[in-house]
Amino acid sequence: MFKNVIEVSHHIIKGHLQTGMTALDATIGNGHDTLLLAQIVGQSGQVYGFDLQEQAIENTEALLEKHHCQKQVSLYHDSHAKISQYLKADDYLDLVIFNLGYLPKGDKSIITKPESTIPAIEASLSRLKPEGILLVAAYLGHPGGREEAQAIQDYLSQINQDKYSASHFEFLNQKHLPPKLFLVERRS
Repeated sequence: MFKNVIEVSHHIIKGHLQTGMTALDATIGNGHDTLLLAQIVGQSGQVYGFDLQEQAIENTEALLEKHHCQKQVSLYHDSHAKISQYLKADDYLDLVIFNLGYLPKGDKSIITKPESTIPAIEASLSRLKPEGILLVAAYLGHPGGREEAQAIQDYLSQINQDKYSASHFEFLNQKHLPPKLFLVERRS
């Protein structure tokens, strides 16, 4: 059984992503999701990563270098809301992951917010290939977390059901506001 939403998201990633595919980590944090994506897509694939914090970029670069995965990864020190400004017009994605909240072991006052997250999700959905997957891990326990999760749920509940299948996963018996994992698959 899964212990947390990260294990669930990694299970989904491993079941969907393959060598040569293209993925995006919209919130690289300390680089663990980015590394997983890079290891799966291999050098014939491509991973894009975004984060506002220089510390996140540095941590991720070091982790990728340690595991010899930096070749297939392009990191951007910028908001995930600007995804479309960095990707080429013909860049389409097999998988996108968001791990929201704050940088673990970083400045907890710097958090993701719906004002940038919703446009980033919208841009990511427009770049998903058919059968592409978008995953959003939303944490409710920090200031602003519940509001961001609700904004995401509100947004995803109204996207075109003919084009996308949207759902969410949550642990029902965990204390202290367990995170939610939102899942979207592009149908066509």
